[in-house]
Amino acid sequence: MAPRCWRWWHWSAWPRTRPPPAGSTPSSRQQFSTQEQTTQICVVGSGPAGFYTAQHLLKHHTRARVDIYEKQFVPFGLVRFGVAPDHPEVKNVINTFTQTARSDRCAFHGNVVVGRDVTVPELREAYHAVVLSYGAEDNQALKIPGEELPGVFSARAFVGWYNGLPENRELVPDLSCDTAVILGQGNVALDVARILLTPPEHLEKTDITEASLGVLRQSQVKTVWIVGRRGPLQVAFTIKELREMIQLPGTRPILDPADFLGLQDRIKEVPRPRKRLTELLLRTATEKPGVEEAARQALAPRAWGLRFFRSPQQVLPSPDGRRAAGIRLAITRLEGVGEAARAVPTGDMEDLPCGLVLSSVGYKSRPIDPSVPFDSKLGVIPNMEGRVVDVPGLYCSGWVKRGPTGVITTTMTDSFLTSQTLLQDLEAGLLPSGPRPGYSAIKAVLSSRGVQPISFSDWEKLDAEEMSRGQGAGKPREKLLDPQEMLRLLGR
Repeated sequence: MAPRCWRWWHWSAWPRTRPPPAGSTPSSRQQFSTQEQTTQICVVGSGPAGFYTAQHLLKHHTRARVDIYEKQFVPFGLVRFGVAPDHPEVKNVINTFTQTARSDRCAFHGNVVVGRDVTVPELREAYHAVVLSYGAEDNQALKIPGEELPGVFSARAFVGWYNGLPENRELVPDLSCDTAVILGQGNVALDVARILLTPPEHLEKTDITEASLGVLRQSQVKTVWIVGRRGPLQVAFTIKELREMIQLPGTRPILDPADFLGLQDRIKEVPRPRKRLTELLLRTATEKPGVEEAARQALAPRAWGLRFFRSPQQVLPSPDGRRAAGIRLAITRLEGVGEAARAVPTGDMEDLPCGLVLSSVGYKSRPIDPSVPFDSKLGVIPNMEGRVVDVPGLYCSGWVKRGPTGVITTTMTDSFLTSQTLLQDLEAGLLPSGPRPGYSAIKAVLSSRGVQPISFSDWEKLDAEEMSRGQGAGKPREKLLDPQEMLRLLGR
């Protein structure tokens, strides 16, 4: 067995130099390509962070072998389970990830829960380096009374339900009410609002699950309020998602012009993306629509609105106490300016009747293994440029590295930087020398524990089955929801 003293090197022994810019090639590329020894690397998580990390490692180290471990049966993480079904263009990145997974130096191992089926120390023993890229699979709690009432869901679970995440397939929200409230004003909040209000026939040709589409067809929801603690200058959604809401068929926006008083002067100095977004909000709130648009809005059977300066205090129960019937909001004002402005309560309250409450106040990562440091306050693994603090040979990328912010391209850049850091450390001799067994050792561990990993070729069989099921309905696919059915289809 290779010497293990490298494990105990103090963090100060690690280089603190900044990695080269994304896209640049390490100076050691030629050296890597001529090494006889295979460098065994494993990546935990098969979402964008995991696949982009693997892609960069394979491209810039020709003797690297990368194993990707995933707890779900299927790959692609939030691209499959998070991206809205009416945003198919965002999912095209799956084509790139598929090419990576088909490399003869890359392998996918689904249905493997790291931290339960195999520990991080066991992975570190088998590989030269381990990269944790498992994302943010939990949601921030509201921590208010009534949060546990029926009719209250996390937006994350709701998104998982309509996107076919197996753990959320039994959710079946009651959409028999006429008003829904979404707490939070980010892109996920707008995604959820849009799915609730989009005419079901517009979703029929997407990859939304048939089960959730059936529930949405019966929906009585006519109004959706999207509530934020701060003001129009602090919303977290982007202009593309706002524009989609404004143009959503059969709906009209409800914005209070009073929320936008004095905003015209204050946006002159803000960055251009924020300025364009706020200008669109301003126009929608204050300008009289044209004749054609006014006629369309007058006939719209559904509405959505942004409520600013409101902080949730309590989910109000129905008279019998058996479900949510409203939400109590504290009215706030801002202290400070711009992105750093803080919402403070004014002392006034407002009750907003509703039958559905969706909490969209942020995702958060979970600790994966007792051996891995974790900052529970920030919800990230403590790291320096992707190197996990005090654990040489262990790295992180994506949301578990920096927090649940940004879009897929942000994660791509971040993952490339972690890969570059790892390759620098390899070149500097900071990773264990000598051969490592890689998956052959882990395969034996999993087998001894009764775990049946799902390979990428297994996934391609499931993929073909999903596309076949969708074809008859004119959909790109009908997602498989039941892990036991997936195993049967694979002959397990």
